Amino acid sequence: MSKIKLLLDVVSDLRALADSLQAVADALGSNEPKEDKKSEQPKHEKQPEEKQITLEEVRAVLAEKSHDGFTAQVRGLLEKYGASKLSQIDPSKYAVLLADAEELK
Repeated sequence: MSKIKLLLDVVSDLRALADSLQAVADALGSNEPKEDKKSEQPKHEKQPEEKQITLEEVRAVLAEKSHDGFTAQVRGLLEKYGASKLSQIDPSKYAVLLADAEELK
């Protein structure tokens, strides 16, 4: 083979290599996660959820009010929320019941 033929083969191989490298680069580029506009926007901070009030917390406050002489008013609050005893009250109403109990003076 002549030297010119060998050089042409090298050039051809280099072009094939360049095409292969371009194909690999394109494949890698398409696998990268795309940046969403959502990720660029600042995330809203979650507002702290209202602390769940437990039965024991309400019971402690009501017991204290009853001990302070408000037994009839405590019974009235229970009846206001449709129960004859604290365990019958829906836990979602504990916060309102506690607020009502705090107002007893």
